[in-house]
Amino acid sequence: TLAAGKKAHQRGAHYVCDRGSSHIRVQNQLLHEEHAMWSIPFSGIDPRAIDREEAEYDEADCITVPSGFVLRSFLKQGVPFEKMRLLPYGVNLSRFQPVAEPAAGRFDVLFIGGMNLRKGVQYLVQAYKNVNHPGKSLTFVGAPSAELIALLTSRGLWPSDTRVLGHMPQAELKELISRSHVMVLPSIEEGLAMVQAQAMACGCPVIASVNTGSEDLFTDGQEGFIVPIRDVDALTARMQQLADQPDLRATMGQRALERVQSLGGWSDYGQKAMTIYSEMLRQ
Repeated sequence: TLAAGKKAHQRGAHYVCDRGSSHIRVQNQLLHEEHAMWSIPFSGIDPRAIDREEAEYDEADCITVPSGFVLRSFLKQGVPFEKMRLLPYGVNLSRFQPVAEPAAGRFDVLFIGGMNLRKGVQYLVQAYKNVNHPGKSLTFVGAPSAELIALLTSRGLWPSDTRVLGHMPQAELKELISRSHVMVLPSIEEGLAMVQAQAMACGCPVIASVNTGSEDLFTDGQEGFIVPIRDVDALTARMQQLADQPDLRATMGQRALERVQSLGGWSDYGQKAMTIYSEMLRQ
């Protein structure tokens, strides 16, 4: 907090601000834009909270962020590059591994997360409806939203064959992921969505927007696909590509598993954090 940072400086200590999402002004702008596009009231982040957090950014000796997307959001707001440190989250994969195989002749699409505009559900459902496959399905896992379903249904965008499962124990979730042909996360704004790494650990390729921290977890066209936000055509094209090419999907799933196993765990995260802190002490 700001008070703690000021007190640290008064005592001659350093102050590190850790921000898990994009710069608060970028986050507020993206959410305002999205709600306006869908004619949903949105009061926005309290201006006092924005001022307070920006004061924390100013007070901090350095700001740690989990992904390239978040880093760029700070630079666009004029925060000096020298003040920023990229510190991706650790990946704990002990509970996630392949435990089943996707069914041949099907194309089962999975979304994991809260069902809201921020997560880009409104674009996923449109793209899914455009995919041509006789054995396709779309499943949502996570906090459901009757309001969003009603909104999308009223506009003819909600697929009638969609399953909404709500929260699910991890033991069941890893089986569902393993049986899915792709996990899609078209979020408008995230810091670094770790559900992507969990899907990869189950051998499931990911299609995600660039605003999810995806580029810090995998390479576009290798272990999955990275698309712009709000791009229904790009989502449709990438899903259709995997639906039409099961061999490509299997190859990407294997690459995803190998890639995520090479990522550092939380001990790696701690070591990188300690390196950052040590560099600050030498300044």
